[in-house]
Amino acid sequence: MTISARELNRATLGRQLLLERASLSVTDAVRRVVALQAQHAPSPYVALWNRIEGFDPAGLDAAFAARTVVKATLMRITLHAVAADDYQPFRSAVQPTLYGSGLGSRFTDSGLTAQDARQLAAELLVFAKEPRTSAEVQEWLAGKVGAERKDAALRGVQVYAPLHHVPTGGPWSFGARPSYVTAGAAAVPEGREVDVPALRHLVLRYLEGFGPASVGDVARFALVRTTPVLRVLRELDGTVEEFRGPDGKALYDLPGAPRPDADTPAPARLLPMWDSTLLAFQDRSRIIPEELRKVVIRTNGDVLPTLLLDGYVAGVWRLLDGAVEVTAFRDLRPGQWEEVAAEAQPLAALLAERDPRTYSRYHHWWAKLPGGEVRAFGAGGG
Repeated sequence: MTISARELNRATLGRQLLLERASLSVTDAVRRVVALQAQHAPSPYVALWNRIEGFDPAGLDAAFAARTVVKATLMRITLHAVAADDYQPFRSAVQPTLYGSGLGSRFTDSGLTAQDARQLAAELLVFAKEPRTSAEVQEWLAGKVGAERKDAALRGVQVYAPLHHVPTGGPWSFGARPSYVTAGAAAVPEGREVDVPALRHLVLRYLEGFGPASVGDVARFALVRTTPVLRVLRELDGTVEEFRGPDGKALYDLPGAPRPDADTPAPARLLPMWDSTLLAFQDRSRIIPEELRKVVIRTNGDVLPTLLLDGYVAGVWRLLDGAVEVTAFRDLRPGQWEEVAAEAQPLAALLAERDPRTYSRYHHWWAKLPGGEVRAFGAGGG
């Protein structure tokens, strides 16, 4: 069975709660969409505002505080917010990638070995049973390896030791300087072999939130090798269905998973920086038109806040002087600016109340954008 590009788009939007906001708790919504990219603190909040009916940011504050939703380095060696019960299998599935990233040249040039990293990580898990600030962890490391090697040691130890980020306050629960706590692990995981049950869990969860998808899509999302992903999918024969994408490539999905019709209406949405929907696929044209891919995904990896129209990226937005300023890179159809306004005005209110400087450090990119129609929408409707 062949599935069209537009059907893939609608399937993704539906599972990511972007066709219609859902009446779900914060934790259930995070579980539904699998993972929210969280390296910039406002992004999980804006992501959920787009997905939950009547979203109250205090609900995500509470979930982070109670650790029903946790923030940690996971897929693509990047901070994600995930439901607490997904953390351990996700972490185990991407463990080989994390280990490889932690032992880069800076670490090894300092004279430290993989065994040193394991030993330090095991001791850090004991030290961080109580929340520890980044400064406390660095001071602790200096006492272990010397002040001149503590910075080099930090990254290796951080990825070897399963750690959660601890809420530190501020408008978005987490400030610029992280704090850590042991993620409940009794010991540092051993070895760099693929944990097949954990990878199977990740693959199935990925298909729930982003399918239908190719082997390469799963591997790109998690930053794991394609061979073990393909092996897991073959072992799931009968548990997953196989389709053909518009390019003839094999795609996999869960039986009975929702796949809306290609003509299903897709409302305007204003996604946060690094929204997972934009980054979860090897072929990002599922959401981002090819001519806009390098516009919204900058050369250093920054992914700008985007405007979705009819299910596809059509522009970008930013908070400027208390209003949501939207730049559309194509002419909008009659009524579409009204759709945008209906989203932008309440978003302006949310951001102005929480943090009037949300994403302001990234405004320098706007000078490098192509021309487009620009309109601004304040919380009061202007």
